[in-house]
Amino acid sequence: MKETIKHQPVAPSSSIVQGDKWRITVLLDGLIRFEWSETGQFEDRASTFAVNRDLPTPKFEVVERDNQIEIITDRVYIEYDRKAFSPSGLSVTLRANARYYNIIWRYGQKLENLGGTTRTLDFVDGRTALWDGVLSKDGMAVLDDTESMLFTSKGWIATREQGTKDLYLFAYGKDYHQALKAFYDVSGHCPILPRWCLGNWWSRYYPYSQDEYIGLMDRFKDEKIPLSVAVIDMDWHVVEVDEKYGTGWTGWTWNRKLFPDHVKFLKQLHDRALKTTLNTHPSDGIRAYEAIYPDMCKALGRDPTAGHTISFDPTDPKFLDCYFNILHRSLEKDGVDFFWPDWQQGEISKLAGADPLFMLTHFHFLDHVKEGNRPMGFSRYIGPGGQRYPIGFSGDTVITWDSLKYQPEFTATAPNVGFGWWSHDVGGHHQGYKDEELYARWVQVGLWSPILRLHCSTGIFYAREPWRYNAETRDAATRALRFRHRLVPYLYTMATRSAIEGHSLVEPMYYDNPHTEMAYKYRNTFKFGTQLLVAPVTTPRNKDTTFAVTPAWVPPGRHVDLFTSTVYDGDRTISFHRPLDKIPVLAKEGAIVPLDASDNLENGCPLPAKLEILLVIGADGQFELVEDDGSGESIDRIDFSKTLITYSHEKGQLVIGPSSHALVAERHWSVRLLAYTPDPSKVKATSGGQPLPVQVSNPVQTADPHGWLIDLGVLSASQSTTVDLGEAQPQLDKRGVTDQLFRVIDASQMDNVMKHNLWEVVQTAGKVTLNVLISNVDAIPCDDALKQAVFEILLADSRM
Repeated sequence: MKETIKHQPVAPSSSIVQGDKWRITVLLDGLIRFEWSETGQFEDRASTFAVNRDLPTPKFEVVERDNQIEIITDRVYIEYDRKAFSPSGLSVTLRANARYYNIIWRYGQKLENLGGTTRTLDFVDGRTALWDGVLSKDGMAVLDDTESMLFTSKGWIATREQGTKDLYLFAYGKDYHQALKAFYDVSGHCPILPRWCLGNWWSRYYPYSQDEYIGLMDRFKDEKIPLSVAVIDMDWHVVEVDEKYGTGWTGWTWNRKLFPDHVKFLKQLHDRALKTTLNTHPSDGIRAYEAIYPDMCKALGRDPTAGHTISFDPTDPKFLDCYFNILHRSLEKDGVDFFWPDWQQGEISKLAGADPLFMLTHFHFLDHVKEGNRPMGFSRYIGPGGQRYPIGFSGDTVITWDSLKYQPEFTATAPNVGFGWWSHDVGGHHQGYKDEELYARWVQVGLWSPILRLHCSTGIFYAREPWRYNAETRDAATRALRFRHRLVPYLYTMATRSAIEGHSLVEPMYYDNPHTEMAYKYRNTFKFGTQLLVAPVTTPRNKDTTFAVTPAWVPPGRHVDLFTSTVYDGDRTISFHRPLDKIPVLAKEGAIVPLDASDNLENGCPLPAKLEILLVIGADGQFELVEDDGSGESIDRIDFSKTLITYSHEKGQLVIGPSSHALVAERHWSVRLLAYTPDPSKVKATSGGQPLPVQVSNPVQTADPHGWLIDLGVLSASQSTTVDLGEAQPQLDKRGVTDQLFRVIDASQMDNVMKHNLWEVVQTAGKVTLNVLISNVDAIPCDDALKQAVFEILLADSRM
C-alpha cells in the first residue's frame, strides 16, 4: 500500500538526555518529550500522534546536581530526580526572555486546558466533554501518548510495551500559534483537500430509489442550489437479510430493489458533476450472501461452500489487502469516488491496544491516494494525529437548539488539537423537534463551517430540502447554500493555507488575542480564514422584536458586516440583532475576499469564469488567491496558480495579478466596495498599462453582500490590473442611522403608540448628544430587547 505520510520518528541524539529508565527529548525549545520505561527500552517508532521527531536540536543547557538533573531552554526550566515520574520529582517552570514565571507544572497536575475535541457527538444534546488539546491558559499542556498505536518501519501497526510512560509537554505560554506549529511539526499537517469537497453535500439516511435520488438532484438544480457531493447512506446495500446472518447493518451488495442499475445511477450522478460516497458499517465482515463473497474466499484461501462469515479483521494484513483491492475496488470500478466508513463498534480489535477505527481511517486514506486521488478520508475522529486524515464525521446529534448552540464552539475548539475539518450533520440527525427557524439557522452555521453536509435520519418527518419549509425559511436556507458555492475561491485558498501553514479554516478568537479575557468568553465567535469573523446565530428570535440576539466580542479595529454594510468599532462586546435571513459576518478594514460571481453556480465547484472581490477599504490589505487543476497528490506535486490581490490605503488603489501559471486565461472581474460610496466619475482602471472601460453602479440591495460594484470586464490573467478609487486614503462611509432604526422598530411586534414614541425619540439622532439620546430611548416603556437592538445601531460606529 502506497505510503504518503512521511515518518521520520527518530530524534537526533543531540536532543536526548537519558538515564537507565528515563529519557528526556528536547524536540523544540517549548516541546519536551518525557519517557519512562521499566525495562530501559525506549520507543523510537512513529506513533499515531508523533510521526516526526527528527527536528533540529534547539539550544539547551543540562546541569547535574547530586541526584537531580536540570534542563534549561529558552522556554522551560526542568527539574527531575531521575526516578519514576512523580509530582515531587518532575517539574517544569515556564520561562521566556531569560525570565522565570510562577507557572509551574508538576507531573500529574491538571492544567487549565482549553480543550480539543472528541470522537463523536452521537446522541449529544447540547454540550459534551472534550479531550484535551495542546493549549492551556496556564501556558503548558500535556499530551499523553502512552496508549497510542505505533507504526513499524514497513508502515504496518504495532502496540506498546507495558510499564512505560510517554508524555509530550507543550510549554509556549499564550503563544498559541507557536504551540500549534510545534504540534504540526511533530504530528504532521493535514493534506490539501479536493476543491469539490468544499461545496454543498447532500446526505440523508433514507431508502431512496435510484429514480428518486436522481430526481432529487435535479430538483436541487431546478431550485438553483448547487451541490458537489452526493452521499448514499446505508440503504444502498441489501439490508433485509436472513436472520442466520444477523442484521443488515453491514453490507456490500447493491440493493437491486432500490438500485436496479447502480452503474447507470452512479454515472448519472457523475454526469451532474457530483462526487459520490457510500456509507459503510464494516464490523460484521463479509457474509455468504454477498455478491463479492466467492472472490474474497478465493483470495483468502477459504472454501465458499462452507458459508462461514469472513470476519472484519483490520489487524490481518492479508484481509485488509483483499478488503481494499477486491471488495472496495469492485465498487470503485462501478463509479464510487470515496467511502464513508462509519465505525461505531468500540476500540477493541484482535491485537490488544490496536484501535480498529484508527486502522480503518488510516488505511482508507492511504488506499484513496493509491488510486491517484487527492488525499481525503471521511471518518470519525481518531485522536491526536487525526488532522492527517480529514474529513471528520462528528456523529448523530439531536435536533435541538441546544445542539446547534454548542456546534460553533465545538468546531472552533477542535483546532486546539490540530483538527480543522469537521463535517457535521447540518440540521441535526434525529429526535428533537421540527422548528423552521432552527433549520434555517443550522444551514447558516453550516455555511460558515469547514464542511457543509445536509443530513438527517430516515423518519418521514425529517427534512433537509429547503422547499420542505415555509417561504421565509426556504429563502434563508437557499441563500446560504448558494453563498457557500460563491465562497469556494476563498475556501480553497484557506484550505491550501491550512495544509501548508497549519492554520485551520475556523479558529477561536483567543489565538490572536491571548491576553484578552473576552476572547475566551465568547467561544461561539470565530475567525473564518484570514479575512472574516463570524458570530453565528444559535438561539431563537425574540417574538417581540422578530430578531435573534448574538453576543460577541469583536477585536480591535473597524469592521464591516458583509450582509448589512454596518460599520462597527471593535475592541468591545456587541449584541448583534438579526432577522432570519442574516447573521453577523464581519470583515476588518483592508479585508479582501474573492467570490465566485458566475451567473449560474454549477455543481462540483469548478474554477469560475467570473470573480468578484469584496473589498473593505480603510487599511492596507493583501490576499493571494490560490487555485489548481485538481491533479497532484501532495503539495510538492501540485502546480498552483497564484493571483496576488493588494490594496494600498495610501493610494486608494487595488491591484490584481498577474496570475502565475494561469489556469483560466481570461476572466471577468469585478470589485464590490462594502460600506464605501465612490465617486463614479473618478474611478479609473488600467490593465497591462492600458485604460479599461469600467462600469460603476450601485445594484439592488440583496441578502448577499451589497455595495457599489466596479465592473472591470474580461481581463487577461497574464497582466496586472489596477483599480484607482479616485482618492487617497479613502474612508468607510459614515452611514446615517435613521433607515436602520426604522427597519428595527417597524419589524417589532409591539404596541403602535409605543413604537411611534420611540420613533420620535430616535429621529433626534445627530441633533442631541449620544448620552442624551440613549437616556431618552431608555426612558421609553418598551421591551428591553427592542432597546438593545436600537442601541446596537446607535453605538456601532463612534464616528457617528
